[in-house]
Amino acid sequence: MTAAPSLMASSSPYCVKIDTLLSSSSSEFNPISVASSFRASRFRRCLSKNLISCRPSAKLKLNFFDSSKGRGFLQIRNGRFGIHYNSSKIFTQTLVARADANQTEDEEPVEVNQDHTNVRELLQQQKSSQLAKRVIFGIGIGVSTGGIVLAGGWVFSVALAAAVFAGSREYFELVRSHGIASGMTPPPRYVSRVCSVICGLLPLFTLYKGQIDVSVTSAAFIVAMALLLQRGNPRFSQLSSTMFGLFYCGYLPSFWVKLRCRLTAPALNSGVGATWPILLGGQAHWTVGLVATLISISSVIAADTFAFAGGKAFGRTPLTSISPKKTWEGALAGLTGCIATCVLLSKILSWPTSTLGAIGFGFLNFFGSLFGDLLESMIKRDAGVKDSGSLIPGHGGILDRVDSYVFTGALAYAFVRNLLPLYGV
Repeated sequence: MTAAPSLMASSSPYCVKIDTLLSSSSSEFNPISVASSFRASRFRRCLSKNLISCRPSAKLKLNFFDSSKGRGFLQIRNGRFGIHYNSSKIFTQTLVARADANQTEDEEPVEVNQDHTNVRELLQQQKSSQLAKRVIFGIGIGVSTGGIVLAGGWVFSVALAAAVFAGSREYFELVRSHGIASGMTPPPRYVSRVCSVICGLLPLFTLYKGQIDVSVTSAAFIVAMALLLQRGNPRFSQLSSTMFGLFYCGYLPSFWVKLRCRLTAPALNSGVGATWPILLGGQAHWTVGLVATLISISSVIAADTFAFAGGKAFGRTPLTSISPKKTWEGALAGLTGCIATCVLLSKILSWPTSTLGAIGFGFLNFFGSLFGDLLESMIKRDAGVKDSGSLIPGHGGILDRVDSYVFTGALAYAFVRNLLPLYGV
């Protein structure tokens, strides 16, 4: 019989998970690799347990203990992770661990109390550190985004183009991941890189040309030709995943440029615009596009915040199997927060002038953010990953932060451009 204990590592200081073993060997060292598994014929049974490891070190040794006082330890030899054990049997039901980055092999291991108090303290410290990191970077991202939206023009478009390029790179890495690629043929790397560059250029084309229909069509044709003329056997899965990436990562985000930079009619009723410094553009700076963008982004933030808080406090009914942590109660709280934010900001900024228009704007922003979030969750689930990347500490990748905004920009632009004029702005 064989067993396959796994070892996983992350950016967290406490990052090792490994299975407990039942062994009849007297002494053995079995090397294993990070994020992989190994098999050893001497193991007859495997029970899943968690061990907590300290920061990586060339001399790291992780001791673990069983109820019969037999012991073993996780060790690094010549840069290789491995399990060294010297107990005839390891039956442990409750596993406790201590990691010391500077412990040498001749030192006696120190057993941790069996009540897991120290382990719980370490986990609590880890959670507090992660929360602090999320808050700090979240505030930084929020302040930076606010300044970029207020600046508009090339500043807004270039920043969006950079985010789009990074997000498209993450998308194609997800497509190439084992979970998705096992059921399809991913596009060649040179095609995904070219497509990422095209996606990054689309916001700039939108600012310069106003309309990107011809640009997107031309880009799709070029990418399709590159796929069809590649060496080997072209597959439809390559074409479909690439075309969707062009649409999802490039075309849809470009509507934010249309919303912010192309709706240049002044929001004459805005009280904030009346007091805006002349050196910063005066009242003319506060256009319908600026006000609509600020309200849309703020309402999406409110939707995410209220949905999280409502789900934590009242969540009972799962919303969908795509994202098991989302609940109907949290979604209702998010919808309420999104609409309330839209109505409140519409009163402050005097746009839109009708409460009904503000409520409709809130509905669209919420459903755009919800389904954008669910779509990215579906992609990550099929890819078998928790985060789309690790670019933003404490938050994951770009797609993890902007998934709620992918569809929202297009819906908000269509609402302002086509629906509100029917009832008056």
